[in-house]
Amino acid sequence: MPSTQAVLPFSYLMLHHSLTADSGTVSWGAIRRYHMQELGWREIGYHAGIELVGDHYEILVGRLWHVSGAHCAQAGMNTKAFGLCLIGNFDVAPPPPAQWDRAVRFVRWFLAHAALPPAAVVGHRDYAPKTCPGTQFDLGQFRLDLAATP
Repeated sequence: MPSTQAVLPFSYLMLHHSLTADSGTVSWGAIRRYHMQELGWREIGYHAGIELVGDHYEILVGRLWHVSGAHCAQAGMNTKAFGLCLIGNFDVAPPPPAQWDRAVRFVRWFLAHAALPPAAVVGHRDYAPKTCPGTQFDLGQFRLDLAATP
């Protein structure tokens, strides 16, 4: 019987933050409009996002996962990395625990399906002169949480 586990075509997962406050309403559409109308891209630059919708964090679909992203041109990362944007400004404060937990669960699932280790999770700041995913986002702790037994 063939394996049902899909292998995703990425070498990395790159974390981003929106640099905007999460208002509890869906701002994913505003990011999509900005990318398409202001920047002239054909669609949102990220493959997925995690945003507070009502009282819980949702995983929102961006670009289809077989399509190159438009989230980090440096080092060819648009083609090498799945772009995940957490809605919030993590230069001001760390991600809320519920969003952090949702991101850990999603990224853990992603890594299993892409056959990647936690070390493959990188921040935008690792490739570009930015703070993204935020100065208050502890990327080392995030990787440790990914490696921990769920």
